[in-house]
Amino acid sequence: MAKQDWAHAPAHRLSEGGVYMVTAATVSKVAYFQGKERLTQLCRGLLRYAAKHEWRLEAWAVFANHYHFVGHSPKAMDHANSLRPFLSEFHRRSARWINKLDQAPGRQVWHNYWDTRLSYERSYLARLHYVHENPVKHGLVADAKDYPWCSAAEFRSRARPARVKTVYSFPIDRLRIEDDY
Repeated sequence: MAKQDWAHAPAHRLSEGGVYMVTAATVSKVAYFQGKERLTQLCRGLLRYAAKHEWRLEAWAVFANHYHFVGHSPKAMDHANSLRPFLSEFHRRSARWINKLDQAPGRQVWHNYWDTRLSYERSYLARLHYVHENPVKHGLVADAKDYPWCSAAEFRSRARPARVKTVYSFPIDRLRIEDDY
């Protein structure tokens, strides 16, 4: 009998390098990172640990109870497995930090993460659009560039106008992404 993935724990198949979309959520969708200081520190931590583990994030959006990013794994094919240690370290350290603030030592903060290797350009561009616009989807801002904990403003200011137009031209309404937060 062939093994099947358990439906409640996403399989993490990272045997080859590439571009991935990652979503992670807190336990029971609790908004542990609510507030400017907490969101700022969480976003900084995500970017810091991504760099430490040689992941190049192209799009990110950080919220009180979850985050998304599109990132490039390290160049060497055998380093694609660095996603698990990257996220483990980031989740462990951010949980320790938030638990210290809340005086709740040992509390489980992070639930799980979902990753998808993006192998088609259309899928990749649509997900870049999705992550950049995620604060709008969640009703936090009218324009994603006004949400300080995502990459939309930086993307629009640094990318060539043609690139911005291309990314934002890809529809996101039919994407199936775990995002009911």
